[in-house]
Amino acid sequence: MAPESANLTTTHHELPQAWTRSPSQLHSTIASWFSLQYVLMVMLAVIVYDQAMYIKRKRGIAGPAFKVPLMGPFIQALHPRFELYLAQWASGPLSCVSVFHKFVVLVSDRDLAHKIFKSPSFAEPCLVPVAKDIIGHKAWVFLQGRDHAEYRRGLTPLFTNKALATYVPIHEKVLSDYFDKFVAASKENLDRPMAFMTPFREINCALSCRTFFGNYISQDAVQKIADDFYLVTAALELVNVPLSMYIPFTKVWQGKRTADAVHAEFTKCAAACKANMATGANPTCIVDHWVLHMFESNRYRTKIAAGEKDAGKPTNLIREFTNEEVGQTLFTFLFASQDASSSATTWLFQVLAQRPDVLDRVREENLAARGGDRNLPLTLPMLESLTYTNAVIKELLRHRPPVIFVPYLATKDFPVTPNYTVPKGSMIIPSCYPALHDPNVYPDPDGFDPDRWISGTAESNTKNWLVFGAGPHDCLARRYVPLFMAAMIGKASLELQWKHHPTERSEEIRVFATLFPMDGCQLVFSRRT
Repeated sequence: MAPESANLTTTHHELPQAWTRSPSQLHSTIASWFSLQYVLMVMLAVIVYDQAMYIKRKRGIAGPAFKVPLMGPFIQALHPRFELYLAQWASGPLSCVSVFHKFVVLVSDRDLAHKIFKSPSFAEPCLVPVAKDIIGHKAWVFLQGRDHAEYRRGLTPLFTNKALATYVPIHEKVLSDYFDKFVAASKENLDRPMAFMTPFREINCALSCRTFFGNYISQDAVQKIADDFYLVTAALELVNVPLSMYIPFTKVWQGKRTADAVHAEFTKCAAACKANMATGANPTCIVDHWVLHMFESNRYRTKIAAGEKDAGKPTNLIREFTNEEVGQTLFTFLFASQDASSSATTWLFQVLAQRPDVLDRVREENLAARGGDRNLPLTLPMLESLTYTNAVIKELLRHRPPVIFVPYLATKDFPVTPNYTVPKGSMIIPSCYPALHDPNVYPDPDGFDPDRWISGTAESNTKNWLVFGAGPHDCLARRYVPLFMAAMIGKASLELQWKHHPTERSEEIRVFATLFPMDGCQLVFSRRT
C-alpha cells in the first residue's frame, strides 16, 4: 500500500498545472489562449491583405515579387544608398516599392517623367507625407490651378534681368566674406584637408538669405539658420513614426521647430521690407521687388476705383500678400535651394580641383571678362558673357544633378501608360538622373565634359534637361541658379587656390535629400597671389 500511495502522490504532482487549477482559472487560461489566437489571426490577415494589395497595385511593373511584411524596405529608406536607386531605375521605366502601406511608383523614363510633371489634374507635388506639416499646408508649392498660378505670376518677374542685376552686389559681398572664412578655416587646420560640405552649406544659406532679404535679416539670424536648417531636411523621411512631430527631440519635432523659427524670422523681415519700401527706397533684394510690385498694383487699383481712365497698368498686377505669406513663400525658396545648391557647390569645387585644365580655362575666361582686372566688380552682362564657365556649370548640374527625383502624389487613378494606372493615393516619383545620364543623348554620360554644351549636341536636347523639372511646378530659378553658380566659381578661380585630397570615399555618393561626396569633400583653401 505504501509504495502505491507514493506513486499516486508523485503522479498527482506531475500532472500539468492547468489540470490542478480551479474552473475559473482554467477558464481564464483558455480565454487567454483564444485571445492570443485572435491577435495572431488579425495580424496574419493584415499581413496577407497588405501583401495582396501590393501585388494588386504592382500589376506587372518592375519591383520585388513580394514585399517584406508590412514595413517593406523601411530600413533602406532610412539610410538610402545611391547604388540601389541606380538599380531601381535600371529595372524598368516603371518600378515600385511599398513602405508600410504606402505604395510608391518610381519613373525612370524621360517621357513619362515629363507626363507626370505636366499632369496637375492627376498628381500634385508632395515630397513626403509629413512635408506639408513642416513647410506649411498653404505653401504655394503645394497649391494647384488658379491659386498656384496667382503666386507664379507674382514671383516670375523677380527673376528677370532687371531684378537679377540688383542681386549681383549682394552675392559678391557674401562670396568675399565666405572665401575669407574658407582660407581662415584651412589655416586654422594647419593646411590639412578638412570636409567642406558644411561650410558650403553655410555659404549657400547666406547667399539665399541675403538675396531674399538683403539687410533686413541679421547676420546672427543667417548663421542660426545655416546651423539648423539641415534639421528640416533630416525630418523629411519617406516614413516617420506617427505623431513624431509632437514627440520631443525626434527628427520631425526638431525639423518642425526649426521651420517655425525660420518662418517667424522671414515674416519679420517681410514686415521690415514693407516699411522700408513705403519710404520710396530702391529695390535691392527679392522681397523688395515683390513688395514694390504689390505697392504698384495697389496704387493702380486705387486709381481705377477713383475713376481714373488713364491709369497705367503695372506689368505685374498682383494682389497684396500678407507678411506671413511672403515669409512662407521665401521659406519654400530656401527649402528648394539649400540642399540642391549646397550639393552643386560641393561637387563643383571637388570636380574642378580634380580637373586643373577646366579650372585654368574658367580662370582665363573670367579674367578676360574683367579686362585683366580680377578685382573688377561683377555685373550681370559679365556673367552672361562667360560661355565656357556657364558650360562648366551646366555640365556639373548634369553630371551630379542636385535633384535626382521629385515626389508627387496621385490625386486620382493616373493612367501613365496604356498598360499601367497608378492607383489614387500612391506616390509617383519622376526621376531626373536617368535622363541626364542617357548615353544616347550625352556620350560618355559619367564623364565630365563641358565642351559638350559648346561644340556638342547637348544644348539641343532640351527634353533631357530635367535639372529644374518641367511643367507648371518647374523651378522659377532655372536661369538664376546657373548664373550665380558661375559667379561663385568665377570669383573663386581668380582669388583662391584649392586642393582636393581624395579618399577612398570621395567618389562614393551620399544621399541626403540630394547628392554629396561621402567623405564630405576634403579640401584645403589658400589665397592666390
